[in-house]
Amino acid sequence: MTSIEPLMRQNFLEYASYVVVDRAIPEIRDGCKPVQRRILATLANMDDGRFIKVANVIGETMKLHPHGDASIGDALVVLANKGVARGNENLGYFIEKQGNFGNLLTGDNAAAPRYIECRLTALAKDTLFNKALTAVIPSYDGRSDEPVALPAKVPVGLMLGTEGIAVGMATTILSHNFAELLKAEIELLRNPNAEVRCLPDFPQGGLMDAGEYDDGRGKIRLRAKIEEDGDKRLIIREIPFGTTTDSLMESIEVAVQKGKVKISEISDRTGSEVEIHLELPRGTYAADVVQQLYAYTDCQVSISSNITVIRDKKPAELTVSDILKDHVGRLTGIIKAELEHELAQLTDKQHHLTLEQIFIENRVYKRIEEVTTEDGVAKAVFDGMRPYEKRFVRPMVDADVERLLEIRIKRISAYDIAKNRRDIAEVLSAIDTAKRKLTDLTGTTIAWIQGILAKYEKHYPRRTKAGRFEEVDKKSVATANLTLRYDIATGFFGTAVKGGDRELKASEYDKILALFQDGTYQIMSPPEKTVLEGKILHLGLFNEEKGFAFVMIYRDKEKIPWGKKVTIKSFIKGKTYELIKDGGKIEIFTTDPKGMITCQFVPAERQRVTEVKVDLATIEEVGTVGARGQKLADKPTAKIVRG
Repeated sequence: MTSIEPLMRQNFLEYASYVVVDRAIPEIRDGCKPVQRRILATLANMDDGRFIKVANVIGETMKLHPHGDASIGDALVVLANKGVARGNENLGYFIEKQGNFGNLLTGDNAAAPRYIECRLTALAKDTLFNKALTAVIPSYDGRSDEPVALPAKVPVGLMLGTEGIAVGMATTILSHNFAELLKAEIELLRNPNAEVRCLPDFPQGGLMDAGEYDDGRGKIRLRAKIEEDGDKRLIIREIPFGTTTDSLMESIEVAVQKGKVKISEISDRTGSEVEIHLELPRGTYAADVVQQLYAYTDCQVSISSNITVIRDKKPAELTVSDILKDHVGRLTGIIKAELEHELAQLTDKQHHLTLEQIFIENRVYKRIEEVTTEDGVAKAVFDGMRPYEKRFVRPMVDADVERLLEIRIKRISAYDIAKNRRDIAEVLSAIDTAKRKLTDLTGTTIAWIQGILAKYEKHYPRRTKAGRFEEVDKKSVATANLTLRYDIATGFFGTAVKGGDRELKASEYDKILALFQDGTYQIMSPPEKTVLEGKILHLGLFNEEKGFAFVMIYRDKEKIPWGKKVTIKSFIKGKTYELIKDGGKIEIFTTDPKGMITCQFVPAERQRVTEVKVDLATIEEVGTVGARGQKLADKPTAKIVRG
């Protein structure tokens, strides 16, 4: 029987490679996933300056993208909502919107593709496209051409941010501020060894602690922007990336139901800006609740970053600096290629203008009037132009002859010699400018970036405020939201006990100390329901920082009285400890080491002293909880009483 393992292995590897390279992970050259590149290329091909129905864009993109209209439509909406400009919510980095493209703040979905329209932004046209420099390959069905990578002149991947899950790997690239990325590239152009630090930036705004963000690795913490409106109201003005107003309010409601946050009313007044009002109950103050919101709700979230991109057709884990350095080199190459292409076109134009000038000014066209054959016409033009070869930009070829013969008589008769010479002078000036730019590519690249910044920086200011947060101690802000009850008759204790003789308020982080008359004790987390066996002397909250100090008087099995001062500090949760090692029970238990006790001796013949008094303040503290302590008398006692 033939094994199918080799076939399965080969097919799986091909599938995994396809998902990694052609679907989920962005390409380092233009920062785009394939679907994003295909959408942008389609918009460029369809661009006529007017808005286009998204349904039409999807249909055209399907010629390049084989995964259906839904995936294209969803990707287009996400792309259109990236980098929304300040003051024009319809203007993203690369796609300008018209209609309902959903709401990043509320999480509302976009309208159907047939109802909304889009077109490329000026930034996209200035930075993403150049047909002369774009290599293409056949589409999946061979009927169209698609770009291998866009000649992107801005760091698209870091601007947009992206998430992708492939076979055995994933990528999470956080979006960064447009202007800060370009300024970092200028710094790298001036000093390739410079250390640059760019921090994430999100359209939702909010507050950010990037102390653990190491150049694209590690994590950031994000917080909602919460304003105190007096002592009894909080207003959420900005939300963390990855949340919506609905998800944020849901997390707050869950925390309220669990008793972790005290809020009496929540109202959402979000419009174009976030505005969530939180009303506080009596006895609760805004400053305390803010910390509870950060501790127990999505008002504070953590996001990890892991930059994986496709480089040289293979996945690579990089940093923000790595991508910026790669893009700086790529940008310099693109600008060099553009200048060389421009120089070639200018040289062509100079060549054609010069030939045209010679052809008309020296009446070379007169030579063809008596010629009757096509070859004779071409020869006449070549012969007529030959005396002026020293003025040629490059040798004349057959294509140049054809171009000269296509000049109409009307144009020859209206020929403006002065204008032609001005045109040639302008071309020469442009050629000189292009050559000077090529001799200083670094300066040319910096000047180009500065021009883009001057044109677009004002539209994309930083929205997420960076700073450092103090870690919220959940224990310190926890509310006593649990009610524990103890039933003496049954010994049951916990949150699930109904009724009972004793009630205790605690938080989920508190520890409970239960101390029994037989000298045992244990420290536990608030239980749902447990049994406490024996007579309880103390049942209450245990302060882990200060411990629990008390004085106890007990009798051993010979009824000799002992006393000791104990401070319980270290413990293992749920373990039972013994204060009395050799039997007996606690006679006196107090947390106030003041006052006197009386040990009454067992009656005996010829006994002169019948009791002894002990000052509780004189009882010494023991080093360990199991130590015997201080002997209070040498005779057996019948009774120990206070006073």
